[in-house]
Amino acid sequence: MIMIKKLIGTIALSLTCAVSFAAGGGYKLDQAPDRINDMAALQNGAKLFVNYCMGCHSANSMRYNKLTDIGLTEEQIKKNLLFTTDKIGDLMHIAMTPEDAKKWFGVAPPDLSVIARAKSATMGPSGVDYVYTFLRTFYRDTSKVSGWNNLVFPSVGMPNVLWQLEGPRSLEHVVVHEADREDGTKAWERTTANYDAQGFSVIKKEELKDYNGSPVDKAILTPANASASAAFDNNVADLSNFLGWMAEPMQMERRKLGAWVLLFLALFMVVAWRLNAAFWKDVK
Repeated sequence: MIMIKKLIGTIALSLTCAVSFAAGGGYKLDQAPDRINDMAALQNGAKLFVNYCMGCHSANSMRYNKLTDIGLTEEQIKKNLLFTTDKIGDLMHIAMTPEDAKKWFGVAPPDLSVIARAKSATMGPSGVDYVYTFLRTFYRDTSKVSGWNNLVFPSVGMPNVLWQLEGPRSLEHVVVHEADREDGTKAWERTTANYDAQGFSVIKKEELKDYNGSPVDKAILTPANASASAAFDNNVADLSNFLGWMAEPMQMERRKLGAWVLLFLALFMVVAWRLNAAFWKDVK
């Protein structure tokens, strides 16, 4: 009985920690379209990954020939996704060395093999949601070295490599928070930052004397071309789902097997319960 109580307490504690982590602060992530079973979407995501991401990011845990699992033939992979001397069975390396990357960017760009799993939250947004939101929240900012900033990852060193697909857009960012006055007291302050399509900003601050609400952090990205922005969102959804698939190519098989395992455990629990009752029925 004591062991069962300890087990229940451990499970409850882990669930509490998971919920607390999932409810943490930061920019609210959008839910990415679920295309993990859509072979056409995954193939488009693979094309985008090789063309736009592999200039700086490797996928050292994935081999090119593993892409046959998403419906590509080896001939299609060789023709459309292999642009160097790589062979079909090679890992998805990049030519840039970590030493050069650190010299050029300050830090080596991370390997993206399992980035979708690394960015997932227990009982919270998935890593696919993180990538989907991150790639769609870049905006021009002339105050940054790269000329770009990001709402999910402020002051990120990575530029927006998909900007040609996305097209120009502006940003209005409104933040309401408590600020310190010169006399040491606190007052509510609203900061409104407007960034145009070229990244030039106009920032306005004003004190809210009779404000009784809660903190606000609201960002509105306005594209210059709505149709181009919609097509961009669709491509980002494909790319995000491909990264989610690449992080665990066997996830669908795992889920199917997991259902059978849970069914077996449920049946075994019934059998064990009845055996326990039979063994102890004469013990007082």
